[in-house]
Amino acid sequence: MYKDLSGNIKSSITRSITTTFEQYMANIQWDEDKFDLKDFIDSWKEYITTKASWYNSVPEDVKINPQFHEELAQKINQTIEKILSEPPSEQQIADIEILQEKFDTHYEYACKAEASYVEQILKEKQKQE
Repeated sequence: MYKDLSGNIKSSITRSITTTFEQYMANIQWDEDKFDLKDFIDSWKEYITTKASWYNSVPEDVKINPQFHEELAQKINQTIEKILSEPPSEQQIADIEILQEKFDTHYEYACKAEASYVEQILKEKQKQE
């Protein structure tokens, strides 16, 4: 069912997963111990029903089909895995290391999205100086 959707809708679904996951992780400060799949899925459901244009483009009979839900779960897992496996850029690493040295902090980051979060925190700290 998922594979039958248009490329635009599939891209929008992926973007909605990515956006929601990154926002959710920022809300829990990228603390893996605080991650709760149900909470994330609830956040994603709210996002897609209130902010995602693709949701209204998918017919109701597709949205209620268990097979579609299984395929969405697979897409969610694939998207999260891709986010978590994308390494930080060399520029991100350099920028973060400079700021960490300046503020004597020791934030850890394992992927590009988490590095963006850390970089944002450090830049906010810099603005407050």
